[in-house]
Amino acid sequence: MENASTKQTERLIQLLEQQLAHSNEQNDELTNKLDQSLKQIEVLTEQVRQLTKALYRSKSEKSKYQAPDGQVSLFENDPSFNESEQTEEQSTEAVSYTITRKKTNKKRNDSFHEEIEMEEIHHHPAHLVCDCCRGEMVEFTSILVREEARFIPATMKRVQHFEHVYECKSCKKDALQKAQIKRGKAPQGAIQRSIAGPTVLAKLIYDKFIQYLPLYRQVNEWERHGLYTNDKNLSNWVIRVAEDWLQPLYDLMKQLVTEKSVLHIDETYAQIIKRSDGKSAQSNAYNWVCRSVQSEGFIIVLFKSALSRRRAVLEDLIKGFKGTVICDGYSAYSQLPHVQFANCWAHVRRYWLKADSKNGRIGVAYCDRLFQIERKIKHFSLEERVQIRQQEAKPIVDEFFDWIDRSPFFGKNAIAKAAEYTLSRKAALMMFLENGNVAIDNNPAENAIHPNVMGRKNWLFSVSEAGAKANAICLSLAETAKANGIDFYQYLVKLMTELPNVLFHQQPEILHNYLPWSENIQATCAK
Repeated sequence: MENASTKQTERLIQLLEQQLAHSNEQNDELTNKLDQSLKQIEVLTEQVRQLTKALYRSKSEKSKYQAPDGQVSLFENDPSFNESEQTEEQSTEAVSYTITRKKTNKKRNDSFHEEIEMEEIHHHPAHLVCDCCRGEMVEFTSILVREEARFIPATMKRVQHFEHVYECKSCKKDALQKAQIKRGKAPQGAIQRSIAGPTVLAKLIYDKFIQYLPLYRQVNEWERHGLYTNDKNLSNWVIRVAEDWLQPLYDLMKQLVTEKSVLHIDETYAQIIKRSDGKSAQSNAYNWVCRSVQSEGFIIVLFKSALSRRRAVLEDLIKGFKGTVICDGYSAYSQLPHVQFANCWAHVRRYWLKADSKNGRIGVAYCDRLFQIERKIKHFSLEERVQIRQQEAKPIVDEFFDWIDRSPFFGKNAIAKAAEYTLSRKAALMMFLENGNVAIDNNPAENAIHPNVMGRKNWLFSVSEAGAKANAICLSLAETAKANGIDFYQYLVKLMTELPNVLFHQQPEILHNYLPWSENIQATCAK
């Protein structure tokens, strides 16, 4: 009986142990699910907070935080941190742009350009006889009571070119001698068998790429001035000009940009309706921009239209370049022969700014201290920049990365993303410390691509790849002209007038005289 009772007790204990083990497994499983749910709640809460902040807060990136050493906002008057920005996450939120201007006490005539024509209108009394003694009155002074601006609308002229033919009457009478004939030669037009002259083409391209006025909206303006056309004609004019006269200059600029040692590069999305790759019109195409640095002489800005963001596009854009590319953290910016990649600290700062927490403010403060140094050495020589960066910036960078290494930033929240983004690009972020030509941020490229973003809101899309390519060429000449202090409209008029009558295909070196920084263009088209 005792053996049976003992066996029964052992079985009962074994059964209870099994139930306990099963309960423990269930408990562990529920605990894991609870932990996962809490993490998911934390991530979703963070997303809601970020979306709410993005929806309602000011879009300015001005720092309102104090650095560890008590340094307050470093960007109160720096408009470069109010610019829109496209990272690999491709934010599409609307961003307002605000530039703070100092109030000045302007004189009445400060609004007019110095060279503007002045017209005086004098008002005299109707009767110059004294009402008292009926004697003649004599002027003793005049008073300027107001100034006003008078707008004289542009006028359209219909210009006809005649070639006059002359012959020698004396030779004509001589039956044994062939009469000599001479004919006047009209200059070649920019587009053969087209009514579009240089000034029309220049205004058309200027209004689209500087004023951001789409072609279909220009049609009514041209009609108001007396020229009847349509947006298809205007589009064809832009493409023809880009292919025949601007493309050779674009190719020469592309060749010259590869001779630089440092380039800024960025990209933004676009839309092309008729694509050759079979994808739908709603698929993203891209415009890439490449910009040289001020410290290496004249500025070159190149745009390239492409159907994708693949590395092959980047390889073609800077084919033959050997040096350093300043860029964001997009994965295509890597693994190119003879090219080093320096990452942008403005992107790092934005990630820490998004965290909006105590640690996020500390990260922003580290970045602010670096930008403060950069503002101080902006006009220093290359050697002085490197020296001060090594003495002042490098200790801050090392301290920043050491602080991130020692901090427990884990998970999928904003602070963890900022830490991961910063640490994964450590080597590229430290490139600026060794090279005075390398800027701390990629803002020049972002600023260069800004007109493309502004234009995209008005142009909406390109119908064809040929149109997108023409847009890229025109934008390249427009932004390069602006960067070198050239009036883009006057520049286009000169190009459309002279290039059709210059044999630059036989003598390519002639094109150097028509680049925006050449003495020829600087002397005739400077603002």
